[in-house]
Amino acid sequence: MIGLAEIKAAARKAAFARRKPLFESANAAQAGYLSEVLAGYRGVPLSGFMPIRTEIDPTPAMTEATAHGEVGVPVIQAAAQPLKFARWVPDMAMVKGAFGAAIPQDPVFFEPEILIVPLLAFNRSGGRLGYGGGFYDRTLEMLRAKRPTLAIGFAFAGQEVDDLPLEETDQPLDLIVTELGVIEVG
Repeated sequence: MIGLAEIKAAARKAAFARRKPLFESANAAQAGYLSEVLAGYRGVPLSGFMPIRTEIDPTPAMTEATAHGEVGVPVIQAAAQPLKFARWVPDMAMVKGAFGAAIPQDPVFFEPEILIVPLLAFNRSGGRLGYGGGFYDRTLEMLRAKRPTLAIGFAFAGQEVDDLPLEETDQPLDLIVTELGVIEVG
């Protein structure tokens, strides 16, 4: 009998394969809709992410947002722990962090109220398939226990799937932004 772990592993493998050609054909305007969404939240502390592998690139929107408030990037502290977030500005000194994502060389931590979340696959109900470490799920659960926290999934439109293997601990996305537009969850 196949368990949920095997199902998720197969879904991740398929999602990576689906995302690669989307990444290869991406253009510089891929973060345009993300910039528009973030413009409605000027001054609200947020975290984006430094793209790795074939992830869509949110840094143009993050750069714009730095003119209006705090922007950060996630920093993995340890396995099975929530993420911490370090302030980020364009052209700052960065070093390689866990899983290869760049992090600030001299991190100054803060708590964001908006998280731009990377993913492998999503559905229109706000479901998200991540890499399997549970970092964003733990982090969103922790932050949402303290205050309203907006989770914006950022992905290529072609990463949408109808069926995702989800668990009770998977935290939902509130909004999904792609290079083709904004998807309201609901």
